[in-house]
Amino acid sequence: MSQIKIEHLAIWVKDLEKMKKFYHDNFHTNASDLYHNPKTNFRSYFLAFDTGARIELMNKPELENNGVDCFGYAHLALSVGSKSEVDQLTEIFKKENNLLNGPRVTGDGYYEAVIKDPEGNLIELTAEK
Repeated sequence: MSQIKIEHLAIWVKDLEKMKKFYHDNFHTNASDLYHNPKTNFRSYFLAFDTGARIELMNKPELENNGVDCFGYAHLALSVGSKSEVDQLTEIFKKENNLLNGPRVTGDGYYEAVIKDPEGNLIELTAEK
C-alpha cells in the first residue's frame, strides 16, 4: 500500500466567507475557488497551508434551520494512494459493515469511499488527485 497521508480535515460552518477570512488572516491559508453543487446546495472551500495540509470548510444553508447543532468536525480524509487501493480498502470495510458509500467520483473530482470508524466517526478514503 502507498504511504497514507491526511488529505484534509472537514468542518461544517455557518458562514463560509467569515471562516475563510479567519483562517486566511490568522494562519495565512490560500483558498480554492468556491465549489457549489446546485443540486444539493452544498458549498465548500479548501484552505491550504504552506505545508500542504488542508481544511475543507463546508456549508449547506438548510443545516442552520434543522434545529440540530451539526456544525464542527465533519470527517477526516485520508489519501491512500491509487483508485485500486481505495477499492481494496473499500472491500475490507464493506465486509466489516463499516462502508457508508462509494467508491465514487465526487462533483469536485475526488475518487473516494466513506467509511466509519468503530465509534462512528467519518473517514473519507481518497485516491491521489
